[in-house]
Amino acid sequence: MMSPHVTHFFDAATYTLTYVVTDTTTGDCAIIDPVLNLDYASGAIGTDSADQVIAYIKDNDLNLALILETHIHADHLSSAPYLQKHLGGRIVIGSHITTVQDTFGTIFDEDEGFRRDGSQFDVMLSDGDTFKVGALKGKALHVPGHTPACMAYQLGDALFAGDTLFMPDAGTARCDFPGGDARTLYESCQRLLSLPDNLRVFVCHDYQPEGRVLAFESTVAKQRDDNIHVGGAISVDEFVSLREARDATLAMPSLILPSLQVNMRAGYLPPPNGQGRMFLKVPINAFGGAQLDQLPANK
Repeated sequence: MMSPHVTHFFDAATYTLTYVVTDTTTGDCAIIDPVLNLDYASGAIGTDSADQVIAYIKDNDLNLALILETHIHADHLSSAPYLQKHLGGRIVIGSHITTVQDTFGTIFDEDEGFRRDGSQFDVMLSDGDTFKVGALKGKALHVPGHTPACMAYQLGDALFAGDTLFMPDAGTARCDFPGGDARTLYESCQRLLSLPDNLRVFVCHDYQPEGRVLAFESTVAKQRDDNIHVGGAISVDEFVSLREARDATLAMPSLILPSLQVNMRAGYLPPPNGQGRMFLKVPINAFGGAQLDQLPANK
């Protein structure tokens, strides 16, 4: 099994890890989960995180083949189209993206101009589909639970778990977004934990619990033994109880509204209005709270 070279880029503002995965025999590479910076207060978009990735690829004379999204992120915007403009490559996501687009297309009251067939992406992979990055063989693994469309990607001896698994001392991702399900996440985690012991596991986020230094790589064996949520002999019922109780204490990610609206479009910004300005929506009562009929409106 080939062992690709993996370089990480950490966006401290969103605790997100972007990876460049390289086949050193050909110089072909893939980018996984890239970040577009957003200053929410001013509405200003920034490309510092993406520009670091571009510089790395150009400085090392690499050829970008694929931009792989593990899922529709709720905590950061994707820079996939910006990277594609500068480096080429195809934007890839799991085929269940259509379920997510339908859900959030409804929540954000998108009109017929918003396509819900996944066609904003260049490639949609189904569970078990294979692909190549140079001589590296890749495989897509559908791992729903955090979202219905989550994919993990195995490239050689490297597994990119997205938000399905965090580092062993951080456990797993939340399941309380629309379409999430703790029992399903447990099953997805068990699927990944059944893979070969020495497979390298790379996570999409590291929140540095207890103030420890950044960590982003473990192994399947380490996850199976030590993951605080799904390691050891924890049962599905124990996990569901733990996960749901923890989710009930978590605040919504600060960038959830812009992230979902941009990322369900493959990272493209919403279309401008007649004056060339772009806007994002704030759904009232989309995720709970006071009933709308209890509030004054339309005076």
